[in-house]
Amino acid sequence: MKVLGIDTSGQTASVAIIDGDKLIGEFSQNDKLTHSQTILPMIAQLCEKTNTILQDIDVVACAAGPGSFTGLRIGGATAKGLCFGIQKPIVAVPTLDALAYNMFMADAIICPIMDARRQQVYACFYEWQKETLVPLTEHMAESIDTVIQIAEKFDKPVVFLGDGVPVHKQKLEKNENFQFAPAHCALQRAAAVATLGQKMTQAGKATTGDAFSLIYLRKSQAEREREERLQKEKEAGHDV
Repeated sequence: MKVLGIDTSGQTASVAIIDGDKLIGEFSQNDKLTHSQTILPMIAQLCEKTNTILQDIDVVACAAGPGSFTGLRIGGATAKGLCFGIQKPIVAVPTLDALAYNMFMADAIICPIMDARRQQVYACFYEWQKETLVPLTEHMAESIDTVIQIAEKFDKPVVFLGDGVPVHKQKLEKNENFQFAPAHCALQRAAAVATLGQKMTQAGKATTGDAFSLIYLRKSQAEREREERLQKEKEAGHDV
């Protein structure tokens, strides 16, 4: 099964193609360019460099969130557009699951954290049970302090990864039982999205572009600001 993986859920834009258990190619970019500028050229370059025709792709695996609202929508729209164009299915891969999958068979609790701003992170705790990545909590949008409190309850070391680590590393470093993933597996990788997408497709979880949906754990900043403004106006006695 040939899978195209796409991840624009965070700061890193990443695309990859796998064929069965073989990684054909992967491009990742983490700079100041927006995903709308990079993702389609990256896919085109990846296909060119690997001699891949898009029509040969069996399924598109897209990181579906949580994550950056703008990034998720760019990735989702790109993936859906490709699926409509080549008439192939799509599979929505949870971003936190794919991040944790970077730490294959780690003998520790794995906690990907993505910066959600306002001292909050998107997070989930996992562990490997034999060759199965098992979530130990629900996906959450919580304060970093709450995540630390949960992490401190485990009897095993906890390894953190994701773009939330540099934001909150000063707090995390206070616990000597906390570890940090190295650079090559610390951020989103489309190869992990594609590999999990292949497993999910084999489990019957692929769908059509029309049915694809993103995973949001909280409202967007624009929605929150609007609600706060309306609440202030209501408290001031204004009609809303």
